[in-house]
Amino acid sequence: MAYEVEPPKYVRLAQTLQRRIEDGTYAPGTRVPSENQLVQAFGMSRPTVVRALELLKRDGWLESRQGYGTIVRGRPEVVEQKDRRGREALERDESQGAGRLIEVGHVPVPARVASALGLPKRAEVLMRRFLVEEDGEAVELVSSYFPANMVEGTELGASEPLNGSPREHLEARRKVRFDHVTERVSARLPEALEAELLDLPDGVPVLSVLVIACDASGRALQVADVLLPADRQELEDTYRLG
Repeated sequence: MAYEVEPPKYVRLAQTLQRRIEDGTYAPGTRVPSENQLVQAFGMSRPTVVRALELLKRDGWLESRQGYGTIVRGRPEVVEQKDRRGREALERDESQGAGRLIEVGHVPVPARVASALGLPKRAEVLMRRFLVEEDGEAVELVSSYFPANMVEGTELGASEPLNGSPREHLEARRKVRFDHVTERVSARLPEALEAELLDLPDGVPVLSVLVIACDASGRALQVADVLLPADRQELEDTYRLG
């Protein structure tokens, strides 16, 4: 069972500042607001602001320059690699991708997805499930969930593969814009159907990457649950020592 807790204040502040770097509000080479300005703007304590800035420096988003302040470095190369899994899940062209669309329909929203979409328990959502295959082997199972108000006026409910990705389809039909993504990673045992589709022996767990795609206001537009056989994965991360 995976447990989810709200991240501490300094992490949430760091995520907000990171999004502002990504969307160009804080451009590379410019100074971020001072600690005093951030304290006033976000209503947080100075220690919280300092920890958030240190986290962004550690991960390569910011750097300190003596006599000049804290400077934006831009998007680190490591981050480009880390979020590739979520980006692929959102941008995969169903008609061209290696794999097949195996299920489309309205289903009761899973608990983890309900939380991400801000929906009550037992609400119905549209699910599109795609099995990614390489050389005839199932390597990834992607279940994408859409709230009912996002489905109206689209072809997301069609049982045929879309020409393009669900993200492109939503942006074109609903005139929405995907702004940022949050990923939650956990491990669990697969359900019977999931194990069958991924051809997993009994007892082999899966890694679940819950990809939550939001607009600029923070409203979730799509949630994708990406399942990866744990016995076929090698995860690697890189960070700087301060």
